Amino acid sequence: MRKLNFFLTTLLMLVVGSTYAQPAAGMPSEPGKCYARCLISDQYETVTEEVLVKDASTRVEVVPAKYETVTEQVLVKEAGNRLSVVPAKFETMTEELLTKEASSRLSVVPAKFESMTEQVLTKEASTRLSVVPARYEDVEEQVLVKEAYTVLKIVPAKFETVTEQVLVKEASTRLETVPAKYETVTEQVLVKEAYTVLKTVPAKYETVTEQVLVKEAYSTLQTTPAKYETVSEQVLVKEASSRIERVPAKYETTTEQIEVAPAASKWVKKKADRNCLSANPDDCLVWCLVETPAQFRTVTKRVRVGCDSGYTDNGDDCTKTVEIPAQYDTRSYQKLVTPAATSTVTVPAKYDTRSYQKLVSPATSTSETVPAKYETRSYKKLVTPATSRSVDIPAEYDTRSYQKMVSPATTTTEEVPAKYTTRKYKRLVSPATTNSTDVPAEYTNRKYQKLVNDATTTSTEVAAQYKTRSYEKLASDANTTSADTDANYTTRSYQRLVSPASTNVITVPAEYKSVSRRQLVKKGGFSEWREVVCDADITSDLVRRVQSALMSRGFDVGTAGADNVMGAATKAALVKFQKENNLPVGQLDLETLKVLGVK
Repeated sequence: MRKLNFFLTTLLMLVVGSTYAQPAAGMPSEPGKCYARCLISDQYETVTEEVLVKDASTRVEVVPAKYETVTEQVLVKEAGNRLSVVPAKFETMTEELLTKEASSRLSVVPAKFESMTEQVLTKEASTRLSVVPARYEDVEEQVLVKEAYTVLKIVPAKFETVTEQVLVKEASTRLETVPAKYETVTEQVLVKEAYTVLKTVPAKYETVTEQVLVKEAYSTLQTTPAKYETVSEQVLVKEASSRIERVPAKYETTTEQIEVAPAASKWVKKKADRNCLSANPDDCLVWCLVETPAQFRTVTKRVRVGCDSGYTDNGDDCTKTVEIPAQYDTRSYQKLVTPAATSTVTVPAKYDTRSYQKLVSPATSTSETVPAKYETRSYKKLVTPATSRSVDIPAEYDTRSYQKMVSPATTTTEEVPAKYTTRKYKRLVSPATTNSTDVPAEYTNRKYQKLVNDATTTSTEVAAQYKTRSYEKLASDANTTSADTDANYTTRSYQRLVSPASTNVITVPAEYKSVSRRQLVKKGGFSEWREVVCDADITSDLVRRVQSALMSRGFDVGTAGADNVMGAATKAALVKFQKENNLPVGQLDLETLKVLGVK
């Protein structure tokens, strides 16, 4: 019996295995092509709908109380009396005051001299022997040292230095001689005669000090101002009113589950049965229908609860009326206590100390004799005559400079005469010879000062000196004038209630929130027979082109990239592409290749 059962079971499995190995009913039969029934995923669409989050309600808007400003006159200071002081009047008096007494001043007239000229021997006469040297005469001429110019007291004249060559000695023939010998003779000669000098002794003064009136005594009035006391009182600033306080109503948060995707089912391809006897594993694949649970989304809502104690429910808000008391302020004003008064004060006279110069002794003069002046002069006295021999001597020149005026001074002028000096040079009269010639003595001009008249003095009267001083003389004493002062008022303002606070009710619309969910449009399942790429045609080139097409569309085929191998990463990328494009899933069918652009 056991053997029979085993035989029947084996026979049944063979029958079933032969059934799976045969083409299915309705499968196309075209030589050279392969077909398969592919799994089509369920198709969904996204549906968006508005979900109520907060019900419609009303809101209370508080209208505050209105006030108007009322203005009135209030007393600040009572009327009184004001005293004004009219100060004392003075007139200015002018008088002449002696500052220095009259005196006389002595002026010294200095002694006068005249210049005297006389001939003095400079060289004695002599006789030359066989050689008579060239004779020269002393030519004396006035040469300009500095041109006349005008001296300005402020801006001096400008000069430029002019240099020129002047003849000192003409060219000649010199007899080279053994010069004569002379001895120096010294004597005293008068230069300036004795004279008398007068010296002035100035006048002497002493300083005298005295008191002089500057301002006479007078009286002035001092005022005692009126006295006031400060009086305070309460005044209305703002009338009593009411205020409406508004606070939001209380809400509590609730949550609700909303279905965003319904429950669904899908076919899932499982592994082949281990007991399958077919040589092709695909003949024993198992398809399972798997249920997918519905998907939900949590939505939060706010639900109104109510108001706190003391507040009134008013739409979305809670209100409460609060009484505001009237406002008062303390104001002060000046109240007269004692009126203004005056008192007399005497101001003493003012004096000043002045000083002036008083003559003690007039100016005098003293005389002093200045002795005559002498100077020592020397001249040459011939000892032995000279001998000579002839030598040509070129003319001699000298460079002299003098100041030449460029521009005269301006403003106040003072004439300054030109300056001259006496220069001497040797001018040839006759060339040297060997004849014996008497040489006359040589003389020169000498000048000295000769007294004409002694110094004297002249007396000049110096007038007394005065200065003008002023002082103030009282013309009228101080007095007062009275003037009434009006009371002072000020304008004060306070707030008067016009309309009390109130409320306005404003409708607040309901609030909604957009919620999106997936809704099934078309049920998936196994498709009709579709042509697929046969195993023999799945070459490495085809796999590479499929991988390249997937990569160009942003699908990840693995870290190796287009490696020509249909690996797990490439299969996963292909399934993802088929699902996103609503293509049959799980086979390399021709429709998928067409969408990928692979031939």
